[in-house]
Amino acid sequence: MVEGVERLFAERALEAIVERRLAPPERDLNLERMVASELDGFARVEAAVAALPFLGSARVVIVRGAHELRAEPRRKLLAAAGHVPEGNTLVIEDLVSPTSKRPEPLAKLLGREALRIDTTANPAVRERFVRETLEALGATAEPAALEALIRADSDLSAMRTDLEKLVLGGSRITLEDVLRETLSSVDVKAYQFAAAAAAGRTADALGLAHELFSTDPRGAAIPLLSALAQEYALLWELTRPGGSLPARVRWRERDLVPLARRLGARRARQGFERAVQGFAAIVTGRGDDPRLVVEAAAVAGWAGRPVEG
Repeated sequence: MVEGVERLFAERALEAIVERRLAPPERDLNLERMVASELDGFARVEAAVAALPFLGSARVVIVRGAHELRAEPRRKLLAAAGHVPEGNTLVIEDLVSPTSKRPEPLAKLLGREALRIDTTANPAVRERFVRETLEALGATAEPAALEALIRADSDLSAMRTDLEKLVLGGSRITLEDVLRETLSSVDVKAYQFAAAAAAGRTADALGLAHELFSTDPRGAAIPLLSALAQEYALLWELTRPGGSLPARVRWRERDLVPLARRLGARRARQGFERAVQGFAAIVTGRGDDPRLVVEAAAVAGWAGRPVEG
């Protein structure tokens, strides 16, 4: 079962499975690919999986796009996946997060019967991908631009497209380039909102938040609160004895260390907790007005008297 949210990694995983299970001469006769949404039912899947290998040792059946199915077809596909004879392989591409509740990952429902390949990319993987792609394109990015790209929510395929587009303007990518040229500037503006709010520049932060809400009233709160929680987490870490920044944001040390000293541990924690609480309120539907939730979180760290320690 190939799950997660990165289509690019899913493509690579499917290729690797085929290469490992079938020798090149066997693939034409023992490899069958299907698209879940194009099937009238799943009898074809069951028949393909049940067929004996032809002049080979195994058959591989790939069903792509299970994540695009509604609940009832997903249940039927799940039932078909329960009847795979030994020696044959059924691969289902179900690109939802392994922690998703709706829809629930098919692999989780299959339990130990399924081998799970998670394509989700953590920040370290995203950073390596960006650096390797830049190197392949013969380009570099200034630290602020690199961090903005890494923290973006776009999938890696879209990120690669963005980078290919950016290098057309020059081999050195700046934050301004990312903001101006990427397919979506939401993540970059969320990053700028978080930096402004955590630094106490409330008017700038709220201006950026209002700009995002004007273009996406329903979806702006999540990236804003996520970025704010991450920003305060960095500052909170720097207030701890021996605290240090992750390698990917160490270039910001010169600005964040004195800011963390001024903010103090208690207010850094307060800002972090308010951002996380706001995020949870939006996700669970308890936040009646996402704008008010974001505005409250934006001023939380600097609310009240300065407190050190």
